Amino acid sequence: MPIQAQLCRSDQLVDCPSPHELRRSLLPPQRRYRVALPTARWPRVRAVNSAPELSVNAGARLRAARWATRAQFSALGFSAGIWGVHIPAVKAHYGLSESGLSMVLLAIAVGAVLCLTWAGKIVAALGARLVVLLAGLVICAALALVVNVNSMFALIPLMLAFGGANGLFDVSINAEGTVLEAQSGKRVMSNFHGMYSVGGMVGAGVGALLIAADVPPALQLAGLGAVLAMLVAAASVFMLPVHPKDPEHRSTNSLPRGALAVMGVLAAVGLLAEGAMYDWSVLYMQTETAAPPALAALGYASFSAAMAATRFVGDTLRAHMSAQRLMAASGALAAAAMATALLVRDPIVALVGFALVGIGFANVVPILFIGATKVPGVAPAAAIATVSSVGYLGFVVGPPLVGGIAHSLSLSWALGVVVIGGLLLAWGARRIPA
Repeated sequence: MPIQAQLCRSDQLVDCPSPHELRRSLLPPQRRYRVALPTARWPRVRAVNSAPELSVNAGARLRAARWATRAQFSALGFSAGIWGVHIPAVKAHYGLSESGLSMVLLAIAVGAVLCLTWAGKIVAALGARLVVLLAGLVICAALALVVNVNSMFALIPLMLAFGGANGLFDVSINAEGTVLEAQSGKRVMSNFHGMYSVGGMVGAGVGALLIAADVPPALQLAGLGAVLAMLVAAASVFMLPVHPKDPEHRSTNSLPRGALAVMGVLAAVGLLAEGAMYDWSVLYMQTETAAPPALAALGYASFSAAMAATRFVGDTLRAHMSAQRLMAASGALAAAAMATALLVRDPIVALVGFALVGIGFANVVPILFIGATKVPGVAPAAAIATVSSVGYLGFVVGPPLVGGIAHSLSLSWALGVVVIGGLLLAWGARRIPA
């Protein structure tokens, strides 16, 4: 007789279990436990693991964005290094006089300042990632075309676009850096600016090697522009897709006033002194310390290398010192080192002094940019653009100012602006927001 008939008499058919229920009832208890175990525990396993999985993904996303931003800072520095090396080629290609070359360089500065005026609104409307991509491609195109056009009427607009794209690119990557600091809780801005310094040195070195190999400037700039465009495009993919919305709805367009004006002036002072070191340090060693050419060439190298190296430890310094104290100490160090180099007039002392000046000025711009984003009522990108626009004027005005003083007095007196700049930075450090 079938087993179901044995268990269920005809008068109990209403309560008789189905074949499926009967088979489950006859399973051993241990086997029933094994079958039910995955079903019972699966929801709890997913609930426990879901939060850590999201956290890991967010951390990986921020790490990728930090490396992408490092690459973008390097790309901007690389383009600056390449441009600096090829300025003589541009001068020769167009047969420019000194005044004609000054007009070209002035066009770059004007383009940068004009775009910096609108940079806050542009970044807010398009997002930092898209602005970096578009501005980077314009920079690369300008580099590729600069010795391939044959008219000043085409060169001046090209240089305006080159300067404007540099300004937009600079503001966008610094805005990205401030957001990455805020979201990750890690200080990274000094490291980013260190990558800019490294990119500049690599760009200048690659350009010098290609020139020594007699590669035509047009071919150099076209090839390097193409490589740089691919780097910018690839790195932009890993930048943050969007920045967090500003809950305070702060202004995206700001004039240099109040705290922003003060930090803009400090940035101008720092960049003025930095530009003076870039353009006049080697000549100072040759004329004022009687250093041989090979040793004099190390004046610029010692300054720039020390600045780059210090930027890589700047985030650690900012983690252990307030922005005000670090700026005050940096300005005082730069002023003391430069004053010693100018008074002693010895080549070795000058090399050491220039390196200490580089250490002093290394973290000025990162500190001021971070401080600008803390000014109430102004969006971070707009604040950075405002400080950049005022600071850029110092970088443009600095070298001619030093040259004028050197013509009237001497180069030693002219480089005293570096000492004054360091003292002003130390004095103005108290105005930086905490």
